[in-house]
Amino acid sequence: MKIAVAGKGGVGKTLIAGGLAQGFAQRGLKTIAIDADSSPNLGLTLGLTTEETRKIVPIADNKELVESKTSTEYSGIFNLNFTVDDIVKRYAVPTPLGPSLIVMGTVHTMGAGCMCAPTAVIRALLRYLIVENNEAVVLDLEAGVEHIGRGTAKEMDALIIVADSNLKSLEIAKHIKDMAQAAGMHQLFLVGNRVMNDAQKEAIQSFADKNGLALLMFVPFDPKITEADMNGATPLKNMEISSVKAIDGICDLLIKNSPS
Repeated sequence: MKIAVAGKGGVGKTLIAGGLAQGFAQRGLKTIAIDADSSPNLGLTLGLTTEETRKIVPIADNKELVESKTSTEYSGIFNLNFTVDDIVKRYAVPTPLGPSLIVMGTVHTMGAGCMCAPTAVIRALLRYLIVENNEAVVLDLEAGVEHIGRGTAKEMDALIIVADSNLKSLEIAKHIKDMAQAAGMHQLFLVGNRVMNDAQKEAIQSFADKNGLALLMFVPFDPKITEADMNGATPLKNMEISSVKAIDGICDLLIKNSPS
């Protein structure tokens, strides 16, 4: 399974990404979770401590790694013919909930044709993880899908777009869907998160119907999520939480809908 998760900041997409990664791992799939958000906190969601997450150096910020892969004897010219499978072995961090974690970091020059060294490493690593390896991958994205090139996007089994009933988050969900379709992604699903009542369900469902978004699941609001976050603990350890149960159920739906 190769799953990307995107959505407006603050809608809970990282919790859903972490829950999916945990769910795939619990189902026996060797799973890699990739944190590609500019404010990475997927590690905390997967059960790492604050101290452990602070020690993780994002791939984009690892100058020694980037230089070892891309440097040449000529200033301003980068080697773009390198392997990245060793990066997974060296830098993937085991997490208490099962998946291994890779933190990508942010590259600020992702424009078309950019050949800067961190961009080259991240693109090559993403392509390897999504196209070449046989493990389950869950990719926690920012609002856009710039991290996924047109070539690798077609290899994803699905894009999960997370939104709540707020119109702003729904409009961003539509924007993400349009971008993903342009990049060649076909399995696009909306997940309505933090749903508190039937009125919010109706708002999400109505928007999805009007804008061609396939609604996969409603994830209910549960105050225990907030309590866990306040206590610095991942709520994913507690399968009695209604939200966590719903997210785990998404795994079964994705496996069922997978073309493979």
